[in-house]
Amino acid sequence: MSFVATLQNLTVRYGSFTALNQFSCEIPEGSTGLLGPNGAGKTTLIKTLLGFVRPETGTGEVFGLDITKGERRLRQLIGLMPEQDCHIPGMSGVGFVAFAGELAGMPAADALRRAHEVLEYCGLGEARYRNVETYSTGMKQRIKLAQALVHGPKLLLLDEPTNGLDPAGREDMLDLVRTVSHGGGLSVLVSSHVLPDIERVCDRVIVVMKGQLRAAGTIAELKKLAGHPVDVELKELNPAFNRALIEDGMTVLPGARTTIRVQANASPAEIHLRVQRIARTTKTQVRGFRVAERSLEEAFLEVLQA
Repeated sequence: MSFVATLQNLTVRYGSFTALNQFSCEIPEGSTGLLGPNGAGKTTLIKTLLGFVRPETGTGEVFGLDITKGERRLRQLIGLMPEQDCHIPGMSGVGFVAFAGELAGMPAADALRRAHEVLEYCGLGEARYRNVETYSTGMKQRIKLAQALVHGPKLLLLDEPTNGLDPAGREDMLDLVRTVSHGGGLSVLVSSHVLPDIERVCDRVIVVMKGQLRAAGTIAELKKLAGHPVDVELKELNPAFNRALIEDGMTVLPGARTTIRVQANASPAEIHLRVQRIARTTKTQVRGFRVAERSLEEAFLEVLQA
């Protein structure tokens, strides 16, 4: 696995408050969610990756560049979509995005050409000549994404990208982010407290709590339940089927409606074979079989409480 960033023992303080405390993690290529309650250190981590905040102790690299040196080249490789509005009143959409490109070091002509391209990509082509302060909330979110993409970064940092959006706008933004992060050749770090958004666009997560790393891995890994239980969906519940499962050494727990949860000291594939055999002998119709998992919210809360 390749990593876009590697951080070791970072400590960042604001006066007496410790925002990051001996924080270490590796951010892989692809799409990663950054999870944590308010005040956990997520925004500080983003600022540290950009070189805006220098750690008191520790080291870190993004694409091999030292984050403690605050090099301009570092920020040329990263695009930031901040949580707060960042538009400049009085500027047109295309003018604002082109200006962001110039700030990243692009020649003016290239920045303007690229601004037109990313505005079309973000669904703002028809509004490109309107002043940005006249944009709706959804359009302002889109132009924040456009200015983060204009200079062709290798890593995109998104801080609460669906903040303030209505359901339709939220779906559109998530579609854009997923398109960018899956097939666009761009790695994305999404900071959000909305867990369904993270699950929709990310493959992996990093969980931060009180400035420290609490968990990191794929979403599928975090959602796994110990013992690999399986959920068996039946046409109708059959007490004889349950008794036979228990006699075969399995644990049976009730589920929703006609679903039962079965657990045994065996792999899901082995459990499947045993369940099918018992279903035939008890004349029970099995309609579905899947490895059980918890929700991302359940996994997240368990990590925070550990």
